[in-house]
Amino acid sequence: MTNDQTPTERLYAIVEQGLCIGCGLCQSVAGKNRVRVAKTLNGYLQPVVEGELDHETVDRIYEVCPGTRIEGLPQRLVEPDTRHDNVWGPWRRIVRAWAADPEIRFEGSTGGVLTALADYLLESKRVDFILHVKTSATEPGFGDATLSFTSADVLEAAGSRYGPAAPLVDIGEVLERGQSFAFIAKPCDVAALRNYARHDERVDRLVRYWLVMVCGGYGTPQGTIDFYKRIGVDPDEVTGLRYRGRGCPGPTRVETADGAAREFHYIDFWGEDETTWSLPFRCKICPDGIGEAADIAAADTWIGGAPNRVDSVDDPGTNALIARTRAGEELLAAAAADGALTLEYDIVPDTLSVYQPHQVNKKFAAWARHQGLADAGRIVPRTERLRIEELARDLPDETSEFQRKGTLRRIESGKATEPRPEIRKPV
Repeated sequence: MTNDQTPTERLYAIVEQGLCIGCGLCQSVAGKNRVRVAKTLNGYLQPVVEGELDHETVDRIYEVCPGTRIEGLPQRLVEPDTRHDNVWGPWRRIVRAWAADPEIRFEGSTGGVLTALADYLLESKRVDFILHVKTSATEPGFGDATLSFTSADVLEAAGSRYGPAAPLVDIGEVLERGQSFAFIAKPCDVAALRNYARHDERVDRLVRYWLVMVCGGYGTPQGTIDFYKRIGVDPDEVTGLRYRGRGCPGPTRVETADGAAREFHYIDFWGEDETTWSLPFRCKICPDGIGEAADIAAADTWIGGAPNRVDSVDDPGTNALIARTRAGEELLAAAAADGALTLEYDIVPDTLSVYQPHQVNKKFAAWARHQGLADAGRIVPRTERLRIEELARDLPDETSEFQRKGTLRRIESGKATEPRPEIRKPV
């Protein structure tokens, strides 16, 4: 921050420097009369300033924003007998599993375990509702924050969402209900709410379970438009998009206004390997795609990190579950004992690295990429308990330098910069 920056300029710096993930928390902090998170001209969900901001409010936003601060599991939740892995973080149990209910396993992403756990938490009355994301009612590629109170609600929201979503946009109103809930989201969203817990005591009191999907990043809006064009579909005619589910990974299904539906392989959307993924810049420098701040993280179990076109056709789906806390470990055991989950067998962090090599690569590269941000005079996210500096010491010097300079080149070429958020004006 420079002394001559206005509060609005400081907030927009997060967006313009490619660090905003659109979680919506800044709207909750500032109030929607001053900051509104909305779809902007570049297709993302981003904060738009609509009222007068002050530096104190923007200070609070910087304290909680997962673009500027990402931390691992709160130390108070790390029990003395918790095991640790330098890449995969704290863990108490890692197990291959799937939803015991065949319908949930089929409809959900991979093995449907997060859907099954959400359903179990409601049915066992451990929580009053689930805060998570479902398909947007207005933007086919987006997700909407939703509260699920019944098994039917949960199942309706099953399946991955790879587009923009703002699960924390109304977190103040959610907390105002005074009811217990589980939060299921991306690792960065969970990191944001953990940050917010330091400023609002209701978070730790009411959020009983924190569940995440291990995340390789979400798709850029332009990447989704490019996919539509590749398959010969007018983006303006799309009325429905299901990224995956109904199998593992299940078909990517595109529905259009004429009532037609076309299905494609998951690989047709993302590409053959991670070099083809269209990701926001924030995802490329992410220090925690593995959900270190959650009770349980759920991962895909494709060897090498992606499905192939043949073996995935009849794959019913199996997740790898990382229980990081005592609460997470107990939930896994209870859900299995009560018939909500099927636990296949326990595995170790090295097995996760076989399933998720891109997460390993990103974890090792994160520190150097953050140094590239510093070299460019950019905001460098604050990190704690993620070990990225320690991991970076294990990289060859030439690899670290390649990652650091690569980030700097990306910034200098404009690939890490977004325009100031602007909403399309009605004609």
